[in-house]
Amino acid sequence: MDTANDVMPFVTSAIGAYGVSVLAKTSELAADTPVARGARILQRVFGRGDASSRAVIEAVAEAKPDDGPSHAALRLAIVAAFRADPHLAREVTAMLPRVREAASGERPVAVGDATTDSPR
Repeated sequence: MDTANDVMPFVTSAIGAYGVSVLAKTSELAADTPVARGARILQRVFGRGDASSRAVIEAVAEAKPDDGPSHAALRLAIVAAFRADPHLAREVTAMLPRVREAASGERPVAVGDATTDSPR
């Protein structure tokens, strides 16, 4: 799992909702919404934000939603924070929603002992 990629939808949603003030938001963070989760992740990764992290967030806030370069810069800043603090990536991963793996396709997955269950 690439935690930096996994957090991008949440953090970009939070930046889209709050802009540069995302690092100062506190009252909305109790909600279990993607925007609130993104704001919590950004605050955990960047704290109150130094000048460079605020500049990256501002670039994303001012860019179009699908602006690749600003999103790449944000992702790189997140990766740099993970490298600087090896425990941070695990903490942020724990903040992400759990994904349940489900079988998909035309036929369901059979569960049981392959020697006694016959295929349907």
